[in-house]
Amino acid sequence: MPELKLILDEAEREGIIARQAADRLLPFLIARGVKVDQPSPELHRPLAPFSDTETPSFVRGFHDVLITIGIIVALAGLWGIASIYAVLPAIVVLAEILVRRQRLALPAVALTIALAVWTASAAAQWLDDSLSFVAIGGNVALQYTLAFPVVLGLFYLLYRVPLALALTIMGAAVVFLQLVLRALGWLTGDPLFEVNHPLVLSIIAIACAVGLFALAMTFDLRDPLRRTVNSDVAFWLHLGAAPALLYSVISLAGLSGGTLAALQTVSFRTPVVIATVIALMLIGLVIDRRAFVTSGLVSLGFAVYGIFRQGDARVDTYIYITLLTVGVIVLVIGTGWMPLRRFVMRRLPVAIQEKLPPA
Repeated sequence: MPELKLILDEAEREGIIARQAADRLLPFLIARGVKVDQPSPELHRPLAPFSDTETPSFVRGFHDVLITIGIIVALAGLWGIASIYAVLPAIVVLAEILVRRQRLALPAVALTIALAVWTASAAAQWLDDSLSFVAIGGNVALQYTLAFPVVLGLFYLLYRVPLALALTIMGAAVVFLQLVLRALGWLTGDPLFEVNHPLVLSIIAIACAVGLFALAMTFDLRDPLRRTVNSDVAFWLHLGAAPALLYSVISLAGLSGGTLAALQTVSFRTPVVIATVIALMLIGLVIDRRAFVTSGLVSLGFAVYGIFRQGDARVDTYIYITLLTVGVIVLVIGTGWMPLRRFVMRRLPVAIQEKLPPA
């Protein structure tokens, strides 16, 4: 009975009962037929009817926006006048007040992002005393990426912020990629395995991106009506999985690792980019996640820009044509999202339709 478990989890977070007591109470109450007619709201997702607008649950009101602005300004000021190590206690204190006690969603997101930025800066300072780029597959890169799932994982265990869990999972995926490259380098005796075998690197990156997408779908399928925290976690995972899929496929196609500069200069590979973006848009329609659409728009813009750049159009002409093309695509998909989704969903098997959000 998921509703009853939500109530016990909320009681545990409020300090009313201990975690061990909550774990023992759940089967005890279920065995005696205890039912809940109106489940209490979760920390970051109030129970509401299904909506096709995919409104993020952390967007609530200007009260949260005002506090979030204060968080950003205060942390930025503290970062400027004090040591980087003074920012972490400030994040923890604000999380105790705004997340644990007041249950504010948008500030929780802002604090999670602030913690991720702090982790990146602190890890770079510890390892190299700078924010310089570290090569993938090396010892420094492994230590650098390992900091993210550890720090953000602890933050999630303390405050149960969905974004923290999503970032922990994405960080763990990057660490897994690093470990696989290290293992392959050790087995082949090539310390620069990822540099000398870019095709293998692209294939492994695609496998990690597909795994991230599959995990996001696992959370999504648990909550097709998008009423629980599972939907929040899936939202953030999709937001990370979509660009990971896009740029790993571009990398496999040979676009210099998927850099934006390559998208501007390699016109004969541009159709690969456009086809990948279209595929992601189709996936986004099927699973009703606009993150797949938005993540590909920037790359689609550069791809179209590369096409027109090869022609005789003047600089201002093909820039404006690129903007117009991308804008029209956004408007068509945005205004016709539900009709397009119904059109696509009707062509899927009924068993699949029943597991996805209603069209």
